[in-house]
Amino acid sequence: MTPETLITSDHNGIEWHLSAGIVTYPEAITAMEDRVARIANGTAPEAIWLLEHPALYTAGTSAKPADLTDPDRFPVFEARRGGQYTYHGPGQRVVYVMLDVGRRGRDVRRFVQQLETWVIATLDTFNVKGEIREGRVGVWVTREDKPLTATGQKPEDKIAAIGIRLRKWVSFHGISINVEPNLEHFTGIVPCGITEHGVTSLVDLGLPVTMTDLDIALRDTFSRTFV
Repeated sequence: MTPETLITSDHNGIEWHLSAGIVTYPEAITAMEDRVARIANGTAPEAIWLLEHPALYTAGTSAKPADLTDPDRFPVFEARRGGQYTYHGPGQRVVYVMLDVGRRGRDVRRFVQQLETWVIATLDTFNVKGEIREGRVGVWVTREDKPLTATGQKPEDKIAAIGIRLRKWVSFHGISINVEPNLEHFTGIVPCGITEHGVTSLVDLGLPVTMTDLDIALRDTFSRTFV
């Protein structure tokens, strides 16, 4: 995807790209759009791109201006993906997923469910139970280590975000999983428009997980979900 990207392929012919350095958001969008166009016209294979961004906020197609509570803290980019505001930054693994959804049945709902299942299976590698909640985008964990909420419920924190876009039935954008980002940076937005729940990470949960550990788990669990 970029000159410094390490490339491997899996048994399905999908290229896996890993960028060792920080990748700017405009650079990533340009590279993704180029790759999606080539996948659509049959001149490039499908691809998964693992990277980190500098600290920034992105606004999805449903983003509400009021949810950007600190607009001067970091750069803000229009993402043109589904969803609302999200934060990206060092310590968060961004996974851009460029797959041919047309070839995979043209079922967008099922494709999003596969992304969710992939994240949950990856978290399970580290004995973290990720869950989906009706009306809340992303993957959540129940915090057994925190006091009950005012309504007597166990608190839940978001650990992964999901947002995709399709062009000619090829997906781009994808998922982000919090490994060890600065969680205070999420306070500049209302993440995904949800105010009553928090944000967590693998390290915040007390797990000494590295980015490399997560990358290995993502690769191992991918084939269980996508064919």
